[in-house]
Amino acid sequence: MKRRTFLVGASALLAAPRTLSASPDTPGDLLGLARSMARQPYRPNTTPLPAPFAGLDYDAYRGIRPVAGRAAQLPVGPGYGVDLLPPGLFFPDPVQIELPGPDGVHEVPFSPDLFSFEPRYFGDIPDTSPGAGFSGFRLRHPLNTPDVLDEVLVVQGASYFRAIGQAMAYGLSARAVALGTGGPTPEEFPRFTHLRLHPPQDGRIRMEGVIDSPSLAGHIDLTLHPGTDTRMQIATTLLPRRKIADIGVAPLTSMYLKGPMRAAVSDDFRPRVHDSDVLVIANGAGEHLWRPIANPATLQSSAFVDTGPSAFGLYQIPRRYTDYEDTEARYHDRPSAMVRPSEDWGRGAVVLVEIPTDTEFMDNIVAFWRPEAPLAPGSEQTFRYTLDWTLALPDQMPPMRILQSRSGREHDQPGTRRFVIDLSGPADGLNPDISASGPARISGMGAFALPQGLGTRVTFLLTPQDNSAIDLRMVMRDASGQPASPVWLHRWTPARDGGV
Repeated sequence: MKRRTFLVGASALLAAPRTLSASPDTPGDLLGLARSMARQPYRPNTTPLPAPFAGLDYDAYRGIRPVAGRAAQLPVGPGYGVDLLPPGLFFPDPVQIELPGPDGVHEVPFSPDLFSFEPRYFGDIPDTSPGAGFSGFRLRHPLNTPDVLDEVLVVQGASYFRAIGQAMAYGLSARAVALGTGGPTPEEFPRFTHLRLHPPQDGRIRMEGVIDSPSLAGHIDLTLHPGTDTRMQIATTLLPRRKIADIGVAPLTSMYLKGPMRAAVSDDFRPRVHDSDVLVIANGAGEHLWRPIANPATLQSSAFVDTGPSAFGLYQIPRRYTDYEDTEARYHDRPSAMVRPSEDWGRGAVVLVEIPTDTEFMDNIVAFWRPEAPLAPGSEQTFRYTLDWTLALPDQMPPMRILQSRSGREHDQPGTRRFVIDLSGPADGLNPDISASGPARISGMGAFALPQGLGTRVTFLLTPQDNSAIDLRMVMRDASGQPASPVWLHRWTPARDGGV
């Protein structure tokens, strides 16, 4: 079960079928609908999911399939098709879906006969299922070969969506907005109540969505550019019903179980199990931050305070099959995702939330932007950014790039842990600047050339003085003290057995 499937119920039943103009100036304007909803008290969906969609397990839900020509492979314009997704399992709340046609944008009426049902899981199928509706859609486009409509985008569950480019396998997800993630109170999951696709233009396709939850209503305007990398241009408008200090803008959600920073977390034949392994930040001060992700023993939240960030994203760095040794999951083909604000987002912080997990089937990593000033009730704020889904490595500050990070217990020094950071290029005239917050001793610092011209290895020992979390920082500097590498950051926390 993925973390994104633990969703909170939200509002809005399917409206009666109607034809809507694509013009934003008509009564069908979805941003206008979101504004109207924000002025009203929140109304949750209280209609229980009816048979045959209620009470399904994972296998039974997978036994419901959209029928080609009815709910699958529906043409929505040149180069694009769409599959409509059924309700059930983790997706009980109806989403009104509108698709382009010759006469404008039409709502698609929901009916069980749009789907086939695997006989071993289902008996008689009712003619109608009042209260049921679509749970989202899957968009198709010829990514890899001209005559095959590959999956390129899935929108399903709360306000989650995920995309891929050429030769990629689905991995991490994005959301329209996050609320209370990593905080002391239960997280709130705003959900899409309306989704609208516009006719494609110049190979691009535009999607709009209306978002609703107890704390806010909102609107997302997303233009998709599929390709070798898939790019999204996004404008998210948030309309709070209450004062919101725990907002998460442009959130990315991923999974990290194990890797060489602490391989003992999981007794597994694979050397790595993760969708992402590094948070990358290009901050407003011009620094490039490189923060390896962890699977801690306790929930950890890290805030990287900034003004006007240039970019942040979750990256999958190793790209060889042998890095993962997983023939089914294809972790080496899972995309990275980079958020680039299209305007000055002001003062705030990039927040990283790391949630303990003992399984790869839970999304336990979240990264987002949090403005310093809370969102006021009755206000309207729009955040514009691009979101790239890519297999490429992130930009790093020259001349040295970080290649990988590893750590392990120093067995001849109980209570001490060794860290190694490999960088590209020689370290001629450069020295590591290493520091730690909190009660800890740093020793054994050194930098030396790797064999076969593979770069430079920086190594040091960490000896914690108590069980407090310790934030580590390393940057290579030249003789004048200027940085010659990205800033490497990591948070050490006690292991699950209480050791280092």
